[in-house]
Amino acid sequence: MVFSSTTITKGRGKGIAVNTGMKTEIGKIAKTLASTSVVTRTPLQKKMDILAYALFGLAIILAIIVFSVNKWVVNDEVAIYAISVGIAIIPEGLVAVITLTMALGVRQMAKNYAIVRKLNALEALGSVTNICSDKTGTLTQSKMIATDAWLPGDGLYRISGRNGFSPEGKIYRCGINVTSEIEVEVEDEEVTPDNMRYAFTRLVQASALCNMAVIKKGKGNDEWHAIGDPTESALQVFAHKAGLPKSVLTAEPFKFELVQEYAFDTELKRMSVVCKEKSTDAYYVFLKGATESVLNQCTKIQFGENETNLDREKFGPELYNELEKLASKGMRVLSLAYRRVIKSDIEISKLTREKADADMIFLGLVGIYDPPRPESKAAIQRCFGAGIEVHMLTGDHPTTASAIAKEIGILPLLWSPELENEGKFNSQLVMTAAQFDALSDTEVDNLSELPKVIARCSPDTKVKMIDALHRRNKYVAMTGDGVNDSPSLKKADVGIAMGLGGSDVAKQASDIVLSDDNFATIVNAIAEGRRIFSNIQKFILHLLSGNAGEIVTLIIGLSFIDSDGISVNPMSPLQILFLNMVTSSPPAMGLGVERASGDIMRYPPRSKGGLFTWEVIIDMIYYGIVLGGLSLANFVIVIYAIGNGNLGQNCNSSPYGQECAPNDPTCDPIALEIACHQIYRARGTTFATFTYILLIHAYNCRSLRDPIWTMKLYDNKILFWSVFGGLLTAIPTFYIPELNSKVFKQLGIGYEWGLIVGAVIIFEIFVEIYKFMKRRYLKPLEIVEGEGLKRQYSLNEYP
Repeated sequence: MVFSSTTITKGRGKGIAVNTGMKTEIGKIAKTLASTSVVTRTPLQKKMDILAYALFGLAIILAIIVFSVNKWVVNDEVAIYAISVGIAIIPEGLVAVITLTMALGVRQMAKNYAIVRKLNALEALGSVTNICSDKTGTLTQSKMIATDAWLPGDGLYRISGRNGFSPEGKIYRCGINVTSEIEVEVEDEEVTPDNMRYAFTRLVQASALCNMAVIKKGKGNDEWHAIGDPTESALQVFAHKAGLPKSVLTAEPFKFELVQEYAFDTELKRMSVVCKEKSTDAYYVFLKGATESVLNQCTKIQFGENETNLDREKFGPELYNELEKLASKGMRVLSLAYRRVIKSDIEISKLTREKADADMIFLGLVGIYDPPRPESKAAIQRCFGAGIEVHMLTGDHPTTASAIAKEIGILPLLWSPELENEGKFNSQLVMTAAQFDALSDTEVDNLSELPKVIARCSPDTKVKMIDALHRRNKYVAMTGDGVNDSPSLKKADVGIAMGLGGSDVAKQASDIVLSDDNFATIVNAIAEGRRIFSNIQKFILHLLSGNAGEIVTLIIGLSFIDSDGISVNPMSPLQILFLNMVTSSPPAMGLGVERASGDIMRYPPRSKGGLFTWEVIIDMIYYGIVLGGLSLANFVIVIYAIGNGNLGQNCNSSPYGQECAPNDPTCDPIALEIACHQIYRARGTTFATFTYILLIHAYNCRSLRDPIWTMKLYDNKILFWSVFGGLLTAIPTFYIPELNSKVFKQLGIGYEWGLIVGAVIIFEIFVEIYKFMKRRYLKPLEIVEGEGLKRQYSLNEYP
């Protein structure tokens, strides 16, 4: 079968179309993508929805309170006061600040090799509880290197050299030789083309000729590069080290020529080629692939210099024991075979794959190691410390996958199948896809813990894993690179595609594309998401505590009734808008670009606590009460302690109050003007108190618990200049004629500056006492390392 959207790289063929459109394999994937394309809102979006409805409901309730206090006699003054209260409860700059913070986060992520395709994915990363990652190229370097070979009768060969595609290195035959079931100890022997044994020569020929990869040195530098499959490239490097690369084998004296290629088949799990050796006119078939597949095609075995019939019962246990030894070191193990074809026996041009691959002679095993990225282990440890579980979903052999998982820390070093079978762990940590897929949803949900490693993984297994995690209320990030990974990328909360080796379909289905295909970049992206989430929490605390303070001021201000029975506004509507838009929004933007704290990856995922934790809610209420109380206290001091306590008439709209009626002997216009001037100065004092406390309060919001003196003043330049600019911007509103009295409904202040400074100092004292109590009596936010490891490794007991 050839599937729609397959790219044909070489050759010719005829076929019969049996399905079209949505009935093709690519159509099935498209149908799956369509079924998983339900738009889900991120935790932040959900919290913002709740906040919007809550604030809207609260605004209505407060307006009802204003009307009720005025006995539902609604005139212009009462309506304006109700509108003022409604304005005070809404953080007008919130949406703009969130959008700006997200946009700056996207720019920062692009610098760190993560391209954010969907803006909300950046915030969603901060809520991730589980990462499901591929192995090859993400956790490992995808720079395969052949490190070991094993031949029946010859024993183990060690292949030296550095990682990558450099052919520099030597091959040694290890110090135990097995001949006729007798072990003889010998010294390690360097292998060269001159002393190479017959069986090993055939193994090298099979590695070089049954291979379409090419390695070559780059122009202008000494770097070696590979063109082709990484596994085949590793075999080609192995042949170079042995001194018999394809370039040598195709030249004198061998002069091998490719006659026929049977490409690697994912179902058969093998590849073969037919070559002609021109020097002898002999034809050879070379075969490589998975051990089970290769062994099924063999009838003989190359035992030293001799060919013997393959006795599976006798040879099988030894072979699979050696295979397990190599796989347990994290190697991908390939088997190789060959046979000579007599041209007179069969016409080469009519040689089918079934006939070519039959009656092969087994040569041996080659162990290929894909070294983990140096940063993978540290990145996984950061995940453990942050309460994030890491799962490896790979197509490799279970032994290979578990060995790499142990090396980089996904599995504990003490893990082994034997200990797992003895019940030393809470659950089965390593499964094959066949085992996992065989479980029903109920059986999966009954597992105490989902497996850390799933080997021989298929795209459908990834989708099943995501569904299982979602049923446990987990927030999942999934990596993928192939077309078949698209459904799982779409279904995950955060789909992460590979930029270097990923398909265009996978990138389209993803939320984030990694330009370096590196697992550590995912962890850095999560840290960036947490920073953004933390900063959003900081500036929401700043904005809403200011709104809470305004509500306290205005609602209590209803009790100030003038001689006409009208409430006197402690702050005018424009003052409130100025506070919300000009005073508080720039510092909120400064908080939005706050650097991540050093312990950002020691907190549990935010999805467990949400944006509005009880601590944050209580902080808002406390800071709002203190802020509103101090501002209102200064309003009272100016009117009652320093002034004469006269609230005048109609002082909400004019500094001169209501005009006296003609021939009204009880009305004193001078007294009314003095009273209204007094109100205007008190309103100016309240506004200034609120402004300067709110600006200084931005520094308090940089940390929920740390005192203000532990934070550097100038390390966040945007915050510093927004606060400094806010301090200066408010001053003209007091002293510019007409602007102060007719627009802001206030007058210039003098001695009141002393009250303002005193209020700021008292506010800071209240804040630091409150934070001290939290540090002393509330449990730490971060995860304790031992508990994190115990949960991550699921140990019943420690060794």
